[in-house]
Amino acid sequence: MTALKAYSTEISRVLVLADRGKADVDDLVQRLEPFLRKRVSDVVVEGDLRGWCKAADKRGGVPVGEAPDLVVVLGGDGSILSAVHAFASCPVPILGVNFGRVGFLASVPTSEWRPALEEVLEGRSMIEPRTRLSVSITSGDEAPIHDIALNDVVLSRGSFQGMLSVGMEVDGHWVSDYRADGLIVATASGSTAHSLAAGGPILSPTMGGFVVTPICAHALSHRPVVVEPLSEIHLIMTECLGVVTLAVDGHGFYAVQAGDELTVKAHEIPYPLLSRQGSNPYRRLRDRLGWRGSFEAADIDLGPSKEAPLAGEGEVL
Repeated sequence: MTALKAYSTEISRVLVLADRGKADVDDLVQRLEPFLRKRVSDVVVEGDLRGWCKAADKRGGVPVGEAPDLVVVLGGDGSILSAVHAFASCPVPILGVNFGRVGFLASVPTSEWRPALEEVLEGRSMIEPRTRLSVSITSGDEAPIHDIALNDVVLSRGSFQGMLSVGMEVDGHWVSDYRADGLIVATASGSTAHSLAAGGPILSPTMGGFVVTPICAHALSHRPVVVEPLSEIHLIMTECLGVVTLAVDGHGFYAVQAGDELTVKAHEIPYPLLSRQGSNPYRRLRDRLGWRGSFEAADIDLGPSKEAPLAGEGEVL
């Protein structure tokens, strides 16, 4: 797991990306904006988060003018993914305030926005370097298509098509031919998303490796595989009926056909997400997934006492 370090850069330009489609976001903007303007020289608030991010994505993740020192995202994990793609070519640290249902990426609860921002501005917040995936799609003699994912790349069949067959090699070594509804390659960040729903393991957030998870595999022996961070995964679409789609973080969608090849490896630059000092990723897992540490005494019948019986008690009559 990559060691965390403090984000101690002097901050003078802050971009706030607000998903105003979510309840209570406007109320927080009204409090957050004056808070920031008292502390930094340049604050820009964008209320149409998805529209702004789509426009930036079309520019290839290159910002117009000077890049901000900090991006504050008010939304859910999908909003964080949009912002990460908007700054794909020049990663800017992102602090996510969670207005979504889960919040693995948008790690700051709405009740903690003020102390979290104070920590960032005072150089006390921590950078969580999140591994990204670099994916290349090659189809015949056409020029390869390139994209970047923070969470995952997902190959999936159409609703009315049969299973697809995908061959996989890792570092030039053949692994297996999967026959399944699809295949997921996920980073540690994405291990709690689609891959988890398909039965994959949870990886520590800043872990460099990634996991390959089949979706409804025909062979029961096909299990998720965790791959080393420096490995290169090569996927070959050997057979498919109808439409097959490659989804990149649920944002970029590409049609894939038999004979196409995909190369997936770790991007050379991880994305810097910010978290509070002392933040515990395992507590975040417990909170988000509803895990319980133990049974409450009131919830379970412990049965008769195991203490030794007193004289005359417990004898067979």
